[in-house]
Amino acid sequence: MTTTHPSGTREEWLAARLDLLKAEKELTRRSDQVARQRQALPWVRIDKTYRFETERGPATLADLFAGRSQLLVYHFMFGPDYKAGCPSCSSIADGFDGIAVHLAHHDVTLLAVSRAPLAKLLEYRQRMAWTFPWASSHGGDFNFDFNIAFTAEQQRRGSVDYNYQRGGHAMDATPSPEPVAQFAATCGTDPLTYARDRPGMSAFVLEDGVIYHTYSTYGRGVDGIWSMYQWLDRAPKGRNETGVWWCRHDEYERRQAEPSV
Repeated sequence: MTTTHPSGTREEWLAARLDLLKAEKELTRRSDQVARQRQALPWVRIDKTYRFETERGPATLADLFAGRSQLLVYHFMFGPDYKAGCPSCSSIADGFDGIAVHLAHHDVTLLAVSRAPLAKLLEYRQRMAWTFPWASSHGGDFNFDFNIAFTAEQQRRGSVDYNYQRGGHAMDATPSPEPVAQFAATCGTDPLTYARDRPGMSAFVLEDGVIYHTYSTYGRGVDGIWSMYQWLDRAPKGRNETGVWWCRHDEYERRQAEPSV
């Protein structure tokens, strides 16, 4: 059987691998440089009081730090009208439990925040067998202020500013692209309602009783914390995608059992 990919001797592979090693080292150094640039961003003081619901009761943004000085928030797409969390966010969150404990011992709290009521979030978390903390910002401004949620009026006006630009994102396209419609259906809602929440992460620091916003990233910016893709980028065929192939981790067996059309 002949492979469709170029093949060669071990010597040829080693020569190519050494060339790649140079590129990988350059990328690592560049990544370190970008990380330093990210950490050098000016901090923005937060004076507004944000309130959340957690499994331990009502909480402010300061409470979410859980006694640590740094807070990493994953903006999990789970709007008030969703019946289940976003499949993409769910695949990202599958990696949280394993690292949250390490971050907690390095003065960093990791948690998710969504607009759905707390009861919905905790029910879904139980279904997914996760344990990381999850707070509800239901009824508050937190998601809107950090450009991770939008109103129906903003959609109608075409004034959605996401990922530091207006328009241009697939979730704002008309008609909705098939993946957006597909994910919306799996969340039990329509594409427009689904698109009012977006993925992203934000970082905060607490110093001398003052909270500062230090960083946020959206869209493809969350690739770096999507561990599934970090592994695929090192697999022989890479991401090898022709469409949406992933689903929630408890749905693969059911999908495989469905008859093909």
